[in-house]
Amino acid sequence: VQLVESGGGSVQAGGSLRLSCAASDYTYSRYCMAWFRQRPGKEREAVATIFTGGHNTYYADSVKGRFTISEDSAKNTVYLQMNALKPEDTAMYYCAADSTGPIFGVGTASDFTYWGQGTQVTVS
Repeated sequence: VQLVESGGGSVQAGGSLRLSCAASDYTYSRYCMAWFRQRPGKEREAVATIFTGGHNTYYADSVKGRFTISEDSAKNTVYLQMNALKPEDTAMYYCAADSTGPIFGVGTASDFTYWGQGTQVTVS
């Protein structure tokens, strides 16, 4: 599975961005997809997870109510809509996929097999 992210950039606090992750695998509908982020000096952390097909979604507490993960199965694409952005949201954002994913919740990096190259989000 190849994952290609896009949509990162620089935005002022309070602004919005939408990240996209296009997946190459035709069996996309049976995957668990997620967005992670890694801030300078910090470990990679899960932000939001979606079980494609079932549409169950999970969010990290730090982004609940501000970020929304969604999918377009016709395009094999997962999105992360980020609203009310804060400077602490500044990070490299990564798309991840796995045929199983976490048992519950957003999961951790070890729950995912496939990774994109990352896209930078900077909030000032």
